[in-house]
Amino acid sequence: MAGLASDGSNPDVGLLYDINGLAKDTPSWFDRVMEFTGEYGILLAMVLVVLWCWWSVRRRGTAEDSAAAVAALVWAPLAAGVALLVNIPIRGFVERPRPFLDHQGLEVLVAGKTDYSFVSDHATLTMALGAGLFIAHRKSGFVAIGLAAAEAFCRVYLGVHYPTDVVGGLALGTAVALLLAPPALALLTPLVTAVARSKRLGRLVRSRRVTGHERHETLGIPEPRLGAGPAGPGDPDENDLAA
Repeated sequence: MAGLASDGSNPDVGLLYDINGLAKDTPSWFDRVMEFTGEYGILLAMVLVVLWCWWSVRRRGTAEDSAAAVAALVWAPLAAGVALLVNIPIRGFVERPRPFLDHQGLEVLVAGKTDYSFVSDHATLTMALGAGLFIAHRKSGFVAIGLAAAEAFCRVYLGVHYPTDVVGGLALGTAVALLLAPPALALLTPLVTAVARSKRLGRLVRSRRVTGHERHETLGIPEPRLGAGPAGPGDPDENDLAA
């Protein structure tokens, strides 16, 4: 399996040279930006998307919706971890060397990569996060999936992966996140629901402001309005206005 894509006529290799060749025509500062983006930048952006997703889902829908969404949000990084573990035996079985070891003339922008090339860990991790976030919150999921695609492009641009390495990573991350989601959510949702009922940790699942609004609606108590004092005997109430 180590000879995969070793033939220069292979379209996988041709696309590798086309994408990595862009680095030869760009200034050195841009290459440094791409190096940081491909190694760390997109991963940091993923963390921000996860926080945005968490902030959004705990303030929308019903309490049950928030618990289900936060459970899916918790599953996203767990799915990424499981996908990386699944990738370990895949790499050992395929044993595909890094492209710069078999092909000359590549612009290698990240040094020190001595492990096997297939499947890309970065593409696997980011796509598993993206698919998991899509289950929790579609807008966040679309953004994260776009970041995963950008990560896949960066890994080829940096000269450390073949295109099929990153495509395999995207497929692996998606498969793990989606196929294992039903049993994972069946376990996580009751746990998150229990956390939501906790006085100390409940805010992690449901916003206090939204919870207070729901409590007023449940008890039939109108929420206090800014500048509104207690109603006097001559003040019209909602029933009077409706009449």
